[in-house]
Amino acid sequence: MPVVISQGGHFNPAVTVAVWLRGKCDTKDVVPYILCQVVGAVLGAVAVSWMRGKAAAPGDFELSKLIVAETLGTFALAWVVLNVATTKANVNNSFYGAAIGVTVTAGACAVGSLSGAAFNPAVATAAVAMNMIKGSQLWAYWVFCIAGGGAAAYVFNKMKADE
Repeated sequence: MPVVISQGGHFNPAVTVAVWLRGKCDTKDVVPYILCQVVGAVLGAVAVSWMRGKAAAPGDFELSKLIVAETLGTFALAWVVLNVATTKANVNNSFYGAAIGVTVTAGACAVGSLSGAAFNPAVATAAVAMNMIKGSQLWAYWVFCIAGGGAAAYVFNKMKADE
């Protein structure tokens, strides 16, 4: 008998918050999910840094552009996740991974040079560990990626209250 996972996996604290605000993630799971997401990202960063050897120079992003890029990019990502992975109309669909991947790719192409296009606080944390993002800017990724995900959940819940 096949195992069916109704919520899939989310590896992004901002998406976890959006899915929780949507009512599709138990409150008791939010903090453990986020802790595991960050630990996994940092462990991955440590492994990649060890393999690469030489540290890269950290990005020097203008804070105002970083804030707008990460907020809007994360909003778009969380909006797509909420629409393709948490709605009744898309139960058991097989295309949501492509929709999410294309959204991340488009965001990276659009604003990657402005913010690094993390759209994910755990990824930003890993990028700091890899010396790709300045540690002094990490707070902005946490605050504004979570804000973008929360805004997506708010708009989703207002527009699709019947869900």
